[in-house]
Amino acid sequence: MTDSASVGLLTDKYELTMLAAALADGSAHRRATFELFARRLPYGRRYGVLAGTGRLLELLERFRFDDAALGALADFLDPATLDYLGEYRFTGDVDGYAEGELYFPGSPVLTVRGSFAECVLLETLALSVFNHDSAVASAAARMVVAAGKRPVIEMGSRRTHERAAVAAARAAYLAGFAASSNLEAGRRYGVPVSGTSAHSFTLLHTGPDGPDEAAAFAAQVAALGVQTTLLVDTYDVTAGVDAAVRVAGPGLGAVRLDSGDLGVLARQVRDQLDGLGATATRIVVSGDLDEYAIAELRADPVDSYGVGTALVTGSGAPAAGMVYKLVEVDGIPVHKRSSHKQTDGGHKQALRRARHSGTVTEEVVYPAGCAPHTDGPARTLTVPLMRGGRTLGHTGPAALAEARERVAAGLRSLPWEGLKLSRGEPAIPTVRTGSPAHP
Repeated sequence: MTDSASVGLLTDKYELTMLAAALADGSAHRRATFELFARRLPYGRRYGVLAGTGRLLELLERFRFDDAALGALADFLDPATLDYLGEYRFTGDVDGYAEGELYFPGSPVLTVRGSFAECVLLETLALSVFNHDSAVASAAARMVVAAGKRPVIEMGSRRTHERAAVAAARAAYLAGFAASSNLEAGRRYGVPVSGTSAHSFTLLHTGPDGPDEAAAFAAQVAALGVQTTLLVDTYDVTAGVDAAVRVAGPGLGAVRLDSGDLGVLARQVRDQLDGLGATATRIVVSGDLDEYAIAELRADPVDSYGVGTALVTGSGAPAAGMVYKLVEVDGIPVHKRSSHKQTDGGHKQALRRARHSGTVTEEVVYPAGCAPHTDGPARTLTVPLMRGGRTLGHTGPAALAEARERVAAGLRSLPWEGLKLSRGEPAIPTVRTGSPAHP
């Protein structure tokens, strides 16, 4: 995604000026614990989906400052700080929620421990990854819930930065999307890729006598087979469906609708396809869909959905609202007391309580190593992710598949009201136990 030479510069200037000051006064090597969490969910959301863990762990192992990066910093950093950065390697420990876990306000989804110097440099990188990927995954999960058992395809690459598009495709797949149009997401992460043609291909088949939609369909079928998806709304939908079945036969895989009143059109097209004998031909819809539009189409004969802009922009919540805060120095809890931005100090872990049916009831955040007694089912959420700067386990396609299953299981565990798309309180409360006293 990013070449290793530039990873160290994926940060903000103030992290380096803090480092310089801490090196100068001798505090840089104090043992520090930073936590990444969301104070609250985006307005009206009932849960979040954690995404980006695998990407961050891969980036941490490559977080370096080469000669070119150091040259770019020399105008404001002193030689001692530049020397430190030239030798920088993250050698600390990372704990957190496994990727794909649901999270709620105050969930300690990532804990970074090491010297202040090595941990403070990671703030912007960690927040950039988690705020983007978790926002996309949270929106994607809502769309998957709205779609029921019908597949949803990610097709938002053209609506975001070219590199963010790859991360968004990964996050959407993690949250339950069936495929992506993005080829780099397929190569890098093993995300299934999908795509056939755009309106331009149909328009290409225009001659002196005017448009020849049937010729465009014939060319696509010849290249991709009758199981392809034909885009039938370039001109007139009824004529397009008729031409599609005439060219491909009743075994045509699917038709796609990308504009107009999709519910009305889907019903009309379903009747037309059935009348033409194409009873197994699927209907795919796309065009500015979000979770609410998908929910409105659930009663219509739609077989799958393509989503772009709303997904890659978080469907109204483009950032997950996570923060990265220092909570402990040399084992001493530290607390931020700013108005409306208070933090609870101390290294924390979490577990999730549930009923015997499996439905979760509350998130419990507690001082590390002091898990509370629980009478009913409970599951520890905090797991080791990195030790001594080395990632534990794997971060590739197999890990992504596991995270995908984790999201699905998490959604199944929510109380039914937690799956509502309407605005409301978080699906379960976050309870804090045994918080250390403020110094």
